[in-house]
Amino acid sequence: MSGPYLIRDAVSLPESELRWRFSRASGPGGQHVNTSDTQVELRFDVAASRALPEVWKERALARLAGRLTESGTLVVRASEHRSQWRNREAAAQRLVGLLAEATEPPPPARRAKKKPRSLVERRLREKRRRAELKKGRTGRAQWD
Repeated sequence: MSGPYLIRDAVSLPESELRWRFSRASGPGGQHVNTSDTQVELRFDVAASRALPEVWKERALARLAGRLTESGTLVVRASEHRSQWRNREAAAQRLVGLLAEATEPPPPARRAKKKPRSLVERRLREKRRRAELKKGRTGRAQWD
C-alpha cells in the first residue's frame, strides 16, 4: 500500500504529508526484536493538510478531536507484526480507515412519524389489563 493512500472518491493522502518514525517494538521476535526498529509511528497533520477538502478537514478535526495532538496531528502506531514493512502497511491502513470514517457525511436527519393507532391501542389495553391485575391483589388478606 505504498504511494498515495486513497481515502474516498478521488481524495488521497500524498506521501509528502506523512511523517514516519520507527522504534524498537516489544513482544515476540526473540533476539531480532532487540536489534530492529519494527514499531511504526505514522503522523498526519490534519489541520495543515492540503490534500483534504476543507469540509472533510473540519469533520475530521471535530470527530477525531480526542485522538489528535494539540497541533492537530493524528498519530497511529503499529507494532503487531515482526517486520517493519508489514507494520508500515498496518499503520497506513489504520490511518486511511480512521480518516475515511471521520470524513463521512453525516447521516440524514431522522424524521419523527406518528405512531400507528394499533400501537397506541395495544399499549392502553395492556395498561388496563395490568391495572385490573393489580387491583385484584388488594382486598385479600395476605396472611390467612
